Amino acid sequence: MSIARVLCVENHPEYLDALTYMLEAAGYEVVSATTATQALIRFTKQDVAGVLLEYDLPDATGSAVRAEMKRLKPEVPVLLFAGIGSQTPFLLRFFDSYLRNAKRPEWAFQDLEG
Repeated sequence: MSIARVLCVENHPEYLDALTYMLEAAGYEVVSATTATQALIRFTKQDVAGVLLEYDLPDATGSAVRAEMKRLKPEVPVLLFAGIGSQTPFLLRFFDSYLRNAKRPEWAFQDLEG
């Protein structure tokens, strides 16, 4: 069984390190980026199972990056988030559960897929 690869986009290196650690502990291979430009390059060149995308990037909004990612690869889930904090463990558990659940109830994840 191969390890799923995810793209983690966070503009603060210290937060990116923490997110990478948590994702790797959950069993993922992590490809990281700190800007929208890096994220889109890595997204187009790498096969990823999902994207965890910071909303506030230095060179674009996360929503604009997400829209472009969905245009390029509509089947890849992209979860937007705004910073890390007490909600981060829940966010990562949700992301993990979503990526590992082959039978996704479409109504429950409309915002994630849309």
